[in-house]
Amino acid sequence: MHLNATRAWNRFYAPGTPIDIETVTGSLSDLLDERVAEYADRDAISFFGATVTYRELADRVSRVAAGLRDLGVGRGDRVALVMPNAPTHVIAFYAVLRLGAVVVEHNPLYTPDELEVQFRDHGAQVVVAWDKVAPTIAALPADLGIRHIVSVDVTRDMPFGTRLALRLPVAKARESRAKLTAPAPGTIPFSRLERSKPLPADHPRPTVTDLACLQYTSGTTGTPKGAMITHGNLWSNARQGAAWMPDFTRGEGSIYGLLPMFHSFGVLLSVIYSVETGSRAVLFPTFDPELVSQAAKRFPPTFVPAVPPMFDRLARVAREGKLDLSGVVYAISGAMTLTPAVVKRWEDLAGSMLNEGYGLTETSPVALANPFTSHRKIGAIGIPFPSTDIRVVDPNEPTREVAQGEVGELLIRGPQVFQGYWNRPEETAAALIEDRWLRTGDLVVQDDEGFVTVVDRKKELIITGGFNVSPSEVERVVNTVPGVAESAVVGIPRGGGAEVVTAVVVLEPGATFDEDVARTEAREHLAEYKRPSSYVVWEELPKSLIGKVLRRRVRDTLIADRKAVRALPDED
Repeated sequence: MHLNATRAWNRFYAPGTPIDIETVTGSLSDLLDERVAEYADRDAISFFGATVTYRELADRVSRVAAGLRDLGVGRGDRVALVMPNAPTHVIAFYAVLRLGAVVVEHNPLYTPDELEVQFRDHGAQVVVAWDKVAPTIAALPADLGIRHIVSVDVTRDMPFGTRLALRLPVAKARESRAKLTAPAPGTIPFSRLERSKPLPADHPRPTVTDLACLQYTSGTTGTPKGAMITHGNLWSNARQGAAWMPDFTRGEGSIYGLLPMFHSFGVLLSVIYSVETGSRAVLFPTFDPELVSQAAKRFPPTFVPAVPPMFDRLARVAREGKLDLSGVVYAISGAMTLTPAVVKRWEDLAGSMLNEGYGLTETSPVALANPFTSHRKIGAIGIPFPSTDIRVVDPNEPTREVAQGEVGELLIRGPQVFQGYWNRPEETAAALIEDRWLRTGDLVVQDDEGFVTVVDRKKELIITGGFNVSPSEVERVVNTVPGVAESAVVGIPRGGGAEVVTAVVVLEPGATFDEDVARTEAREHLAEYKRPSSYVVWEELPKSLIGKVLRRRVRDTLIADRKAVRALPDED
């Protein structure tokens, strides 16, 4: 019998990790209520040293939910969140869910063009936005139908001294506290929603099968797709994570929220897993090792989920004696390849293993990981989570499994697998095949012990800073630069497992390439992490017999001749 049919790899699970998790039957609102009953006076969140208890969190969620209800938000409505990591982000998230509405997360650094594409797709009419980006939301086209913008001053949850230091020049330090809290013009202050009376306890509650989130992901076409994720998907994945790390004591410890909450990895760990385990989420609005070092003096980290470049920087800071990592019980890396060099730097200084996991937005997001035992394999993405099945199949015949050790496409099935793409039935049918097997598009090899290693990314996405970048999306912008006939955008490996976005352009006859213009176009239309770091001019691009640009060949050529690409560091 095939290894995957028996889940024989479960013999490598850490002691105490079950083969299957307990089936989720409630909503994330039920989850929060359960933890409030257990840990009411314990910290749920810390932000620059200021804390919010579980009791306070539940009260603020109830009041904001009532305020959103009064703005017309009801079951099934989409509510857009455009915020950095902050307590108000967590509060808004659970408040939207309490109404049976659907959270749609957005990167607050997105350009107006990028936001408009997603807003046209999901149709949210109420937006909760960081006050710094509220004017951007207000300037979006009127035909999007946005009715209300709630502006959030994230500094309100900081100690007052920190707020002064962050927001006021020294010459203005004597200005009144009231001026710090002025909302963005033409918006509703989040603080007004928090002054609402609590939502009545008998207000209809969401169910396990209700949609909780639309998380946007891009495929090879660059077209944003909203992955439909239910309460049950997210709570199941949180339970799977808790089962994977059995030595993490419930009701204790500090989870470091370094990952942005608009990213599926950050949502799960900072917003849901932390509540599932009754932990304190120590939130950071941006990744800054200095902020991490300061926070660790009061609340030492016990669980650190992050991406390889973050682990690398934290290990270097710890080596300088500025950060104590000895109390870390677990550390898990995702979103890009974890290299042995980063693992060694971390484990030389931390009190934990650093293991790689694997997932997709469509798996809420984690599906496989290395076990926290001596059986882990650096370089592999690990073995399936509890209650998760996998298959490795012929990419052209996904009903046929390949032999052990052969390259094939990874398929995943489990309670964390999403429900499909918002308003995209054809793409949903292509992704979720018979019996709800998810086609990941990743080509992998599974060894005779069940460990899986990624061989290639069929979708050709570039991974930079832990985020996916669609080459097609960037190419559309590059191709608007005067004189550019066509382009190919690829990711070039750099140290720590990240990739550098690189554009190769072919010019029209007689044209010259103005890199300054290209960078201006990129700044206007693309988020910073999507913008090419380097531009290279070629006479022609390699193409298939049907005229398709062969990005893999472009990438291989650039890697072979790194000196031809300016601004690219040598790979560690």
